[in-house]
Amino acid sequence: MRIVIAPDKFKGSLSAPEVCAHLEKGLQRGAETAHIHNLDVVRIPVADGGEGTLDAAVGSGFTRRGAVVAGPTGDAVMAEFAVRGNEAVIEMAAASGLALLPAGALVNGRPGPTAARTATSMGTGQLIRAALDAGCNRIILGVGGSANTDGGAGVLQGLGARFLDSAGRELPAGGAALAHLDRIDLSGFEPRLKDTRFVLASDVDNPLLGARGAAAIFGPQKGAAQQDVELLDAALARFVEVLAREIGFRAVKAAEAPGAGAAGGVGYAAIAVLAATRRPGIDVVLEFTEVEQKLAGAHLVITGEGSLDEQSLLGKTPLGVARAAAAQGVAVIAVCGRSTLTQGEANAAGFEDVYALTELESNVDRCIAGAAQLLEQLGTRIGGRLAANTPATASTKEDLRV
Repeated sequence: MRIVIAPDKFKGSLSAPEVCAHLEKGLQRGAETAHIHNLDVVRIPVADGGEGTLDAAVGSGFTRRGAVVAGPTGDAVMAEFAVRGNEAVIEMAAASGLALLPAGALVNGRPGPTAARTATSMGTGQLIRAALDAGCNRIILGVGGSANTDGGAGVLQGLGARFLDSAGRELPAGGAALAHLDRIDLSGFEPRLKDTRFVLASDVDNPLLGARGAAAIFGPQKGAAQQDVELLDAALARFVEVLAREIGFRAVKAAEAPGAGAAGGVGYAAIAVLAATRRPGIDVVLEFTEVEQKLAGAHLVITGEGSLDEQSLLGKTPLGVARAAAAQGVAVIAVCGRSTLTQGEANAAGFEDVYALTELESNVDRCIAGAAQLLEQLGTRIGGRLAANTPATASTKEDLRV
């Protein structure tokens, strides 16, 4: 019997590879109890383009690489990316993420207004340069969890662009400083980018500016108060105006493109300057992890994430995996920390059943702390039910109910 485990991370407790490992341990234990001795488990850590994308790449044969880059406050951090042949996967959070903000940038444990105004995406640009040094000319940029609202100006700075005020002085880092932008010097811009293709892995369809823009929608999550939101939005508008003088009208058009507001506006720089193609994150990850090919001959797919809810149904990892499995007639069940979906909603989304850690431990804090052991228990339960409900030759969702 062939089982494919393809979950996202359980945020705050386990990475996707850890979820795979603990589920498999429980499955094997349950299968042995049920006298199934030929259980073939395939682990495929997946993600939706945000945090966890790097783990998904490494789990699919990419090799981890590291580079010292500027973190969101400019302090040096060691950030990882992944390489396979001429292709690289960059997880923006690894270089420019909220989780990298130092204690001094936090207020009561959350990003403060100073961080909102000054955080930079420069380290992500430096990671792109490191990928170019590694011989890559196709780069997947997974965005999510970013600390910055700089329109991707930092990315461009990390690639050699200079942002100058009216006196010819280089601007300090961060979105707020763009209010004083007078000229962008691209003379030192990385020449290898002309031969590099970019994919922006993001489900965010917000434009760069306005009521649905990067500052208004995502700025408050990064510590921006209302006055900061207004300042940042105006600064980003100035960025668009000056960039248009340098590269033409496509800079204006890109500001309105779906996804330009992703990752504090990094989507904008990627679309306007790097000519990136935006694609849904889960589609990109399922493609490079080769999930479709690995589903062939599977009897069951187990997917999941920390919280299975209405947001999951908008294209997050479990739904993407369920759709891929449905295309091949393979049954899917979901495992999660907690679920707010009704049985009808779960079935309509393609899940035969849903197993939640809260079924075993109702206290959410204890669920998070003990997720590993609880996942093994759920895996044991699932493994033990395979023999009772499934003939060894089952190969379609009509044959399988656990």
